Amino acid sequence: MRRRTYVKTGAGVLAGGLLAGCTGGGSGDEATETSASDGESSTTEAAETETEAETTESAVPSNVVIGSDIPYRPFEYETTSGELTGFDVDIAAAVFEDQLGVDYEFKPTSFDSIIPSLNNNNFRIIMSAMTINDERDEEVDFSDPYFTAYQTVIVREGGSISSKADLQGQPIGVQKGTTGANAAEQLQEEFDGDLELKKYDQISGAFQALINGQVNAIINDNTVNAEFANERDDVVFLEGEGAAAEAGQEAPPYLTLTVENYGIAFREDDDEFRERVNEALAAIKENGTYEEIYSEYFAG
Repeated sequence: MRRRTYVKTGAGVLAGGLLAGCTGGGSGDEATETSASDGESSTTEAAETETEAETTESAVPSNVVIGSDIPYRPFEYETTSGELTGFDVDIAAAVFEDQLGVDYEFKPTSFDSIIPSLNNNNFRIIMSAMTINDERDEEVDFSDPYFTAYQTVIVREGGSISSKADLQGQPIGVQKGTTGANAAEQLQEEFDGDLELKKYDQISGAFQALINGQVNAIINDNTVNAEFANERDDVVFLEGEGAAAEAGQEAPPYLTLTVENYGIAFREDDDEFRERVNEALAAIKENGTYEEIYSEYFAG
């Protein structure tokens, strides 16, 4: 059982040693020339080895600091005992600790400022259920996709909203800076502006607003909406066909406004590290670790 906290300790340590020697023969100038040549060769080899070690250390840091919007259940959240857990947290353990043999830690960061924080060197990468899209791709580089999600709508059961059309004119809760907020804005345009958007710093604030009657629906990722709806008897998904069915995918049994892929975000000059992470992601999919983690959080 892995210890799930904000700081994880991996077993991998980058180490290296240099072994140098010299040989000589004959006498006089010939011996001196041979010795000098060997010395230069050893010095060159040592310098090349040190440079190679520095490059490896730079490509895969000994400790990876991860920017993440916490809480965002079931991807990253704290248990009642204060331990950090979630799908992204376990994927990070599998990628960095198990595959790359390095330490890592999560750094809580507001989602609406998380990309500028990455580019200001506040952390090395973003793992925060982040959807890959063209707008973000102009500011960061993404790993290969590691999760498919849908923007969905949840409402209070027994209320007046039973279809997408019923959302017109209603107050809708979203989280700032998310693709859920983008989907709501697109819906607002579709309704010629007749949609009231209420934006919250964290999705938990939007959920509370739904319970309190301050909003009549939430637009957010399907798995996060499901985590909340499954804990309550008075919240349900809005049904209907949508983007998944239109894309020819096996559609979930509820309305989907978008189809999205999550990726790990890197600064644009971090290509070597991104390539190593992509290799690690491919490895955990190949060896069954990814499916094991997925089943723990999204079974059924």
